[in-house]
Amino acid sequence: MPEISAVIDEVYRNESRKILATLVRLLRDLDLAEDALQDAFVAASEQWPTDGIPQNPRAWLVSTGRFRAIDKLRRAERFAGSLDDAAATLEAPTRDHAALIDDVVQDDELRLIFTCCHPALAPESRVALTLREVCGLTTEEIARAFLVPPATLAQRIVRAKSKIRTAGIPYRVPSRHDLPYRIDAVLDVVYLVFNEGYSASFGDTLTRSELSDEAIRLGRVLVELLPEPEVLGLLALMLLVESRRDSRTSPEGEIVLLEDQDRSKWNATYIQEGTALVERALAMRRFGPFCIQAAIAALHSEALHADLTDWQQIAALYEVLYQMNPTPIVELNRAVAIAMRDGPQSGIELIDAIVARGELTDYHPLHAARAELCRRAGIAREARASYERALALVQQTPEKRFLEKQLKTLI
Repeated sequence: MPEISAVIDEVYRNESRKILATLVRLLRDLDLAEDALQDAFVAASEQWPTDGIPQNPRAWLVSTGRFRAIDKLRRAERFAGSLDDAAATLEAPTRDHAALIDDVVQDDELRLIFTCCHPALAPESRVALTLREVCGLTTEEIARAFLVPPATLAQRIVRAKSKIRTAGIPYRVPSRHDLPYRIDAVLDVVYLVFNEGYSASFGDTLTRSELSDEAIRLGRVLVELLPEPEVLGLLALMLLVESRRDSRTSPEGEIVLLEDQDRSKWNATYIQEGTALVERALAMRRFGPFCIQAAIAALHSEALHADLTDWQQIAALYEVLYQMNPTPIVELNRAVAIAMRDGPQSGIELIDAIVARGELTDYHPLHAARAELCRRAGIAREARASYERALALVQQTPEKRFLEKQLKTLI
């Protein structure tokens, strides 16, 4: 029945990551939970057309997946006593054994993200595992986003899962005592998820709203759990940036630069909430990089027109951010802000200094930014070369069309 198939597809799109997170908590094994998730949806495709759609599809799928996992353990050819014990444990009435900790937040996805971001895992593995397990991206999608071969990315995920098993990393939210030491890794990964949703690394669409929406949801949960300045700052930053979504593309799907956007389309509710969070975070006077980035985003939101943007203050904030986090990406953004304050040539020189050190040479936004500054400075030949370099590196269709359009405007 096509209508039942469509419902199953919709449930998979909207609920599969939540179902997986709950199965991970119940089964305490990522691979077993992934198999259980797939088995549950296979069962749904077989039973729902005749039995009808259950009143609570998510609960049905969790229950089915759990018992399919138990059956799989019992049917294993090399069945051992340890597996028998495991199956018996899974069959017992479920109970949250970390209730004293997890009564703070009853959210299986949050448990899973803290596990995927555990400090025992390598940083690159944390990101890969979170995007795979929490957000549901395929191995190929993640590999393309981070410009690594799929086989390399797959090995990272395999090693991370193995580390979780061998190290006995628990599927739970840390205690309040441990939270401050664990939160930074989680914030970084949530922001990476948001960025992938707000500006997809590849594909035919500029954004993937389901990812940015999920990142904002996780950000709200983290604020409830730990309302510290950087947590508030991250949520504020995501809300303020997300407020521009509807103005980022034309009706034809073409990219619209920040300075050309119709600011009346910006989401006023998100701006109001984000600005209040920035003020709350800064008032604590213990702010970090996310707070500074949120303050920069708030300054953009305050400007009713691009010409009213306070580039003096934005450039100053980027100086502070660079002192906190002296990375090439921050340096690039700082260069653009200085160019907007002092003129394009100043920005070109700063970007060229980054490239001269051999950094960000394959990062297409750097070449696109340099091309735009060269165009504004009237250096058409260099602008053309930078646009062509950016085009050779870009993987996203709307960005490619935008760069091609900009290239054609050069005399």
